[in-house]
Amino acid sequence: MAADAELPVRDGSEVRRARYAVAAVFCAHGTVTGSFATRVPWIQEHAQISAGQLGLALAFPAVGAALAMPLAGSLSHRFGSRAALRGLVALWTLALALPSLAPGLLTLCLALFVYGASAGMSDVTMNALGVEVENQIGRSVMSSLHGMWSVGALLGSAAGTVAAHLHVDARLHHAGAALVLTVIAVAVCRGVPDVRGEPGETPPPRFAPPPRSALLIGAVGFCAVFAEGAAMDWSGVYLRDVLAGSPGVAAASTTAFALTMAVARLCGDRIVDRFGAVGTVRAGGALATVGGLLVVTAADTGTALAGFGLIGLGVAVVVPLAFAAAARSGPRPAQAIAGVATITYTSGLIAPSAIGGVADLSSLVASFVLVTVLAFGLVVGAGVLRAGPRTAAGESVTTPAAADAPRP
Repeated sequence: MAADAELPVRDGSEVRRARYAVAAVFCAHGTVTGSFATRVPWIQEHAQISAGQLGLALAFPAVGAALAMPLAGSLSHRFGSRAALRGLVALWTLALALPSLAPGLLTLCLALFVYGASAGMSDVTMNALGVEVENQIGRSVMSSLHGMWSVGALLGSAAGTVAAHLHVDARLHHAGAALVLTVIAVAVCRGVPDVRGEPGETPPPRFAPPPRSALLIGAVGFCAVFAEGAAMDWSGVYLRDVLAGSPGVAAASTTAFALTMAVARLCGDRIVDRFGAVGTVRAGGALATVGGLLVVTAADTGTALAGFGLIGLGVAVVVPLAFAAAARSGPRPAQAIAGVATITYTSGLIAPSAIGGVADLSSLVASFVLVTVLAFGLVVGAGVLRAGPRTAAGESVTTPAAADAPRP
C-alpha cells in the first residue's frame, strides 16, 4: 500500500473517525507488547532457560518480522487496507497466548517466530494507515498515534504488573488478554480507512530496498528502537537479577518505561512544533543517555527505575519523526517509509536478543552500557532529520508532521 495513496474519506468528521479508529488499533497493538514484556521473567523460568538462551529465543521475533513485513503491502493491495489490518491485528493479538505456553527453548523459539511475524505485518499496515490519515488531516498526528501505542503498552504492562504481583499463571493471564484484545481490535478495525489500489495497478513488490536517502534516517531510528526494545523486554530481568528486586518491582519497571513513553508521545506533536525535529531528538538523546548511565551505575531499584523512565522519555518521539523525515527524503515517500520502518522495527526485535547475548558473554550491566552508547548516537545523528529541499516557492518540502526548524 503506497503511503501517498488517496484516502476514501472526504469531510472532517470522517477523517476524525478514521483517526480515532487507527489510534485504537495502535492502542490494542501496544497492549499486546506490554502484556508480553512484563511476563518475560515468568516465561524464562517456566521454560527453564538461561539469559543467553532467552536472548536466542528473543531473536526469533526479529526473524519472523523480517520475513513477514514485506508481505504487508501485498496483502493490503490484494484485500484492501481494512480487511488486511483486521486479519493481521487479530493474528497479532491471538499470538500473545503462545510464548507462555512454551515448555522449553525450541517451542519458545517457534512461538516467538509467529509472534514476531504477526507483529511486523500488523505494525507496517497500521503505520501506513497512520501516514495516510495524517496526510488527510494536514498536520502532525503520528506522534500522538504512537502515544496511543504507548498507552496500550502501559495498560498491558500495568495489568501484567498486577498479575505478576498476585503470582497469576502467565498462561491464564495471556490467554484471557488475547481473547479480549482480539474482540476489541476486530471491532475497531471497522472504522479504519479502506485504501485500495486502482484497477490494473501493479502490485507493490514483496521487497524493495530503502533508498540511500533513508538509510541514515533509519540508523537514527535504529538507535532509538534498540534502546526501547532493550528496556521494554529486559528491564524486569535487570532489576531481578542485578539488583535483587521482587517480581512486582521487576514488572513495575516496564510500567514506568511505558508511562514515560506514553506521556512524551502524546505531547510530542506540540513539542516538535515548538523546538523542531532536530532539537527534539537531540535533547531526547541526551535524556536517554543520562537514563542509561543511571541504570548501569544504580545501586538500588529506585535509581534504575528512574533511569529506565528517562530512556523511555528520551526515545519516545524518534520513530514518528523518522517516518516524517523519510517521507520527505526523496521522490518516493512510500518506499522510504517502508525502508525506515523495516530498519527501526527490526532493531526493536533484534535488541532483546543482542542484550541477552552480551549478558551471556559478560553481564546485563555491560548490555546496558551498549544501550547507553546507542542513546548517545541520537545526539550525534539528529541532524539527518532536518527539513528537505526547498520548493520553487521557497517552502520546505515536508509531510504534515512538524517541520525541523523551531516555530515561534
